[in-house]
Amino acid sequence: MNRVGNLNDYANWNPWQQSEPTSSRIITGSPFTTGHTYAWQGKKVGMGSLTIRSIDDKHIHFDLQFLKPWKSKAKDNWLFEPWGDEETKVTWQNSGTLPWPIARLMGPILNKNLNYQFEKGLNNLKKMCEG
Repeated sequence: MNRVGNLNDYANWNPWQQSEPTSSRIITGSPFTTGHTYAWQGKKVGMGSLTIRSIDDKHIHFDLQFLKPWKSKAKDNWLFEPWGDEETKVTWQNSGTLPWPIARLMGPILNKNLNYQFEKGLNNLKKMCEG
């Protein structure tokens, strides 16, 4: 939970941000508090921001706003549950909509890519936490 709620660590595990390490990034607010924001801009990753909407001892809820290459909003929801001996089960859920006609034309391709990116991000996060 510490690596997700502190957006200073975001680029170290997030596959989208790793795909363009030279993108500009601005982090504002205090880690683990409502309003803590990570904003990015780059040729490959586009432009947008991720902001903590709410946080408690088991959940972090983010608002995602994409400005480029197209405008869209989404929500990232994280659940952290004790699992076995000193382990944590992490669930990363994303929901949002795409504007027309992108949703119809590219939706299936984007969903397949998103699933791959989520898996990669969770594996990166696991390596960071266990390393």
